[in-house]
Amino acid sequence: MGMLERIKPVSWFKANAAEVLRNVAEDRTPYIITQNGEAKAVVVDIASYEATQETLALLKLVQLGREDVKAGRVRPLRDVIEEMRQRTRDGQ
Repeated sequence: MGMLERIKPVSWFKANAAEVLRNVAEDRTPYIITQNGEAKAVVVDIASYEATQETLALLKLVQLGREDVKAGRVRPLRDVIEEMRQRTRDGQ
């Protein structure tokens, strides 16, 4: 089933919710649900949703790191390693 075949009105979704859930669980292809001709929701399987959320979190971390570099909030790796060794020796 192609993506265009997965665009369905909310009335169809209400009548076929069990089928939609079964299909997204089996082949991980989302459905787009429309209301009054406009896309309003996407139904995806939980594994795909969780993977998307993890990807977004990682991208956010990358962006925060780039902002730190740009703002000069960085330290040489040697200094960080030495600090960690010192903390280990001091029992922190």
